[in-house]
Amino acid sequence: MEIGKPSRTAMAVARARAQHQRADEPRVFTDPFAIPLVGEAALGEGEFDRGLDADLVRRRRLWIAARSRFADDTVADAVASGCRQVVVLGAGLDTSALRNTHPDVRFFEVDHPDTQQWKRRRLAEAGIAVPSTLTFVPVDFETGTLAEGLAAAGFGRARPTVFVMLGVAMYLTRPSLHATWRYVAAQGSGSALVMDYLHPAAPASAAALDERAKRAAAAGEPWLSSFTADELRAELTACGFTTVEDHRAADVLGGYLGRTITDSTGSGHLVRAVIA
Repeated sequence: MEIGKPSRTAMAVARARAQHQRADEPRVFTDPFAIPLVGEAALGEGEFDRGLDADLVRRRRLWIAARSRFADDTVADAVASGCRQVVVLGAGLDTSALRNTHPDVRFFEVDHPDTQQWKRRRLAEAGIAVPSTLTFVPVDFETGTLAEGLAAAGFGRARPTVFVMLGVAMYLTRPSLHATWRYVAAQGSGSALVMDYLHPAAPASAAALDERAKRAAAAGEPWLSSFTADELRAELTACGFTTVEDHRAADVLGGYLGRTITDSTGSGHLVRAVIA
């Protein structure tokens, strides 16, 4: 990302969530804050969609909606079981804390200070109040750590917590990911991690995936990590997670839509990892 500006990929994801509210039926994921947060003017074609097949853009938009719902469902299940903390890593313009209806459930949003300043300005411009249950945790990983940032924000260590990490893993190196996963796993029993990751694409669709990677790199946010399902399961287990569920994007989306989804790339995967 550029100094003093929000993440361009974070804005692209937020735009996709907003467009989903109007463009897709049946709707996979409902978010009343999505459009007000990005603004009506931002609902047109984004920089990462230009020149792409319209159906590819639609499928990407549906995948973004499905992974948000998957995270919401995981948080809802955890809250029903007594969890009272949620940490959103690389939060960008995520709105889950705004949609939280539980006054005793606390959300911590972790992101780069520039992205958070821009988000707070957008919230104010849109007339969206920051709930008392939301704490912003600005962390520049060039100069600080996740542990330091959360500790300073009053995060309760060793309490059951859901960590949400969407659209983040592919932008981090494996050593950085391992450090984050070990920190999450050390949160202890009853905690969980929800994340998506980039799976190597099938040869027939490698060119399309490579084009997406080039666009992200041109925006200053290159992809740095990808995993096979077996690799990721082994690495998460080594970091301390006891159960790792891995789901293909097409299967998650198909489950929400009630029909089979064909996806030749198989590049998008969602994981729910738990500490028993």
